[in-house]
Amino acid sequence: MTVEIDTRTDRAPGRLVRPGDRDWDAVRGAFNVLVDQRPEAIALPTDAAQVASVVGWARERGLRITAQTTGHNAGPLGSLDGTVIVNTSALTGVRVDERVRQVSVGAATRWREVTPLLAPRGLAGLHGSSPEVGVAGYSLGGGIGWLSRKHGMQTNAVTALEVVTADGRLVRADHEHEPDLFWALRGGGGSYGVVTGIDFEVQPLKELYAGALFFPVERAADVLHTWTGLLASYPEELTTWASIIHFPPLPEVPEPVRGRSFIVVLVAFLGDEADGSDLLRPLRALGPVMDSLAVQSPLGLNRLAMDPEQPLPFRSTTALLDRLTPAAIEEVARVGGAGSALGLVEFRHVGGALHRAPEGAGARATLPGDIAFLSLGVVPDPAAEPVVREQLLALEAALLPERAGDYPNFVMDPADPSAFFDRATWARLRRVKDAYDPDDLFRGNHHVPPSPTPR
Repeated sequence: MTVEIDTRTDRAPGRLVRPGDRDWDAVRGAFNVLVDQRPEAIALPTDAAQVASVVGWARERGLRITAQTTGHNAGPLGSLDGTVIVNTSALTGVRVDERVRQVSVGAATRWREVTPLLAPRGLAGLHGSSPEVGVAGYSLGGGIGWLSRKHGMQTNAVTALEVVTADGRLVRADHEHEPDLFWALRGGGGSYGVVTGIDFEVQPLKELYAGALFFPVERAADVLHTWTGLLASYPEELTTWASIIHFPPLPEVPEPVRGRSFIVVLVAFLGDEADGSDLLRPLRALGPVMDSLAVQSPLGLNRLAMDPEQPLPFRSTTALLDRLTPAAIEEVARVGGAGSALGLVEFRHVGGALHRAPEGAGARATLPGDIAFLSLGVVPDPAAEPVVREQLLALEAALLPERAGDYPNFVMDPADPSAFFDRATWARLRRVKDAYDPDDLFRGNHHVPPSPTPR
């Protein structure tokens, strides 16, 4: 559905960018530049009251709404015909109350704005691999990172959300106020309203033992076999990721890794150096060519994963796995190793607290499996796409026998979101949608629709 917007009479409150405007291409872009977003318009409200006005404006004109800031994981939205993007990038700000270890942020706040304020106070948030990711989208979908095996998902550290609902109200959702909405937003995504602010708890952490072990990419199979064999013995205080990384030959990439390929074991240990070194001894015995492990501030976790900071064109695949079998490791090393078209083949050790539902948890309380897999390949031009797709499909086939499910924040293509939840949780998510948005005004990237209307 395409809705004609008369620029003479249909004036939205605040700034509205439409197709043909000079800055249209600048504001409609997604982090994955292969996602060609073409909404009916893009609203850029400057505060929560203006968000509420935009919601009313769109509803009166039969338009739907999706909220964005950084444009991460925009692919699942598909066509944006009849949809207005509410770009919340002006809703920033961070407030830290270190007495109660509580942080309040605007919906557009990125983790890179939060972590530097926490570390000097001896605190750390449950952020993921990239500081460029927004707190809101990360939290609404779950949020797994360096401290998750010990402290669980970020979404269950959330204590309150400020939300503009379909009827234009600005409500505070927490355990006492709008509890069903609070439950659904914590892991159920953005299908229920436009989030304008989030409060969440953080953890006491002055320092930890962290860093990376770099091995030649030709050793990928050896390292993955050893790493996989150690996982069952690792305590929840230790998080390790094993990643094959092909670094591009670009000036912004640090010289020691520029244009080179490695199998890298990334480490974050909530303990002292001696215990950490003991746990990692079998991996160090393989002879890393670079070793950056050291006791450091939690601020060092910000860029430990070396994720790209700027938008880029890519294709990806993902799965949660029960285990990584010896046969799968050999195929991963063959497909993702030297000469691969894939920039990243990553395996994160999860489990631990991610297997336990905390009291009062939201819609996403746990994740199945012990390993989270993610792979992507950069597609700079159409000629590169067939090879990238072929190699991603080869990895999927190798890992399929041990597939345990999906982590929605990693699923970057259209998918059936009901598959991300058990039946009872999915049914409850739809009941909350019925109560707060029965006309389906809001579109989450992994969308929860209202219940079917009885005939």
